This record gives sequence, C-alpha cells and structure tokens, in this order.
Amino acid sequence: MNGRNEPRFQVRARHTESTITVYQAYRPEIGGPAARHGRFPAAWKRERMTWIKPSFLWMMYRCGWGTKEGQETVLAIEIDRAGFLWALRNACLSHHVPALHGDRADWKRQLRQAPARVQWDPERDLHLGPLPYRSLQLGLAGEAAARYADEWIAGIEDVTPLAAQIHGLVRAGKPESAAELLPEERPVALDDEVLARLRG
Repeated sequence: MNGRNEPRFQVRARHTESTITVYQAYRPEIGGPAARHGRFPAAWKRERMTWIKPSFLWMMYRCGWGTKEGQETVLAIEIDRAGFLWALRNACLSHHVPALHGDRADWKRQLRQAPARVQWDPERDLHLGPLPYRSLQLGLAGEAAARYADEWIAGIEDVTPLAAQIHGLVRAGKPESAAELLPEERPVALDDEVLARLRG
C-alpha cells in the first residue's frame, strides 16, 4: 500500500449508506462510560473543540496505539452521515490558503465563525510512517460539537483491544496479518463542491 495512485485530498472511512465511523481516544474515565452507554458522559467537555478522525491508522499515530497518557481508550464512533456532511459544508480550513480565502483577515473571520474546521495530515501506514496522500481531521466546536454529542452518534465501540492486537502483530513482524484486521476504509462519495473549499 504505497498510495501513489490515491488522490491527495479524499475522505476515506468505514461507512454505510447512513453512517460514517470516526475515531477518538480518551482517558478511561471518559472512554469507558462512552462505550458502555453509547454517549459521552457529563465529564466530556462540550465547550472544547473535539477532533474526529475517519482514519484508524491516523488515530493510532496520534494516540500511540492507545499508549499515550490521556488517550488510553480508543473509540470507534458511528455517526450520522448527514451530520458529518453538515460539518464539512460548514467547515473552514484550519490554515490560510490565499487562493481560497482571500486575505488572512477574511480567513481568520471565517475560522472564528465556522462551527467546524478541517485539517489534512499525511495518512499513515502500519508502521505509522507518513504516506504521500492526506487524511482528514475534522474539528467540531460550538453548535457542531453539541450536534455531534447529542444528535449524530449512532453507536460507540471500544476498539482498544483491536488496536493492541494489530500493534502486537506489527511488532511481531506480521504486517500481512495486521493488515487483515484493519477496518475497511473506502472513499466517501462527496459532491466536489463540498471539498472544493477544503483542499489546501
């Protein structure tokens, strides 16, 4: 999987007709109750920006396979596809691109007003090395964070054991076996106008 033929900016995710799966990692006091009850506990801070990631391996890169402090519980969160698209349509890129935003002041104003923001980071391979194409990170704040927590979540699964199992196979020099366990992430069909403002 070298990704040479992958589009540089494309949303790939485990998805159905009505849902998209994203990943987050939390300390056990947040992640455990969330997985048990299918919603975030009261201790979850909805006033803070929360970043959701459709890429399992990018989440593994971010949380160190669930070993980093405060990110020990890895959650697969199935959310409403329409909500995910609403967030993209109302998002602003997290960095300034003159061709898209005009001057920096205009972009900063858009960023302040947007309930969601998009960041593209290099996708990761099984060894968590960077690939030549990008992975979407979607930051939710304000109205978007509230909709996410209260309306969009269809289910939450604790995938920490899966992360540990895949990591163990990678460390044991069995990448083919590890790859077989990865969630299947396929391109999400999006109208080009949705992403046109978010590539950069």
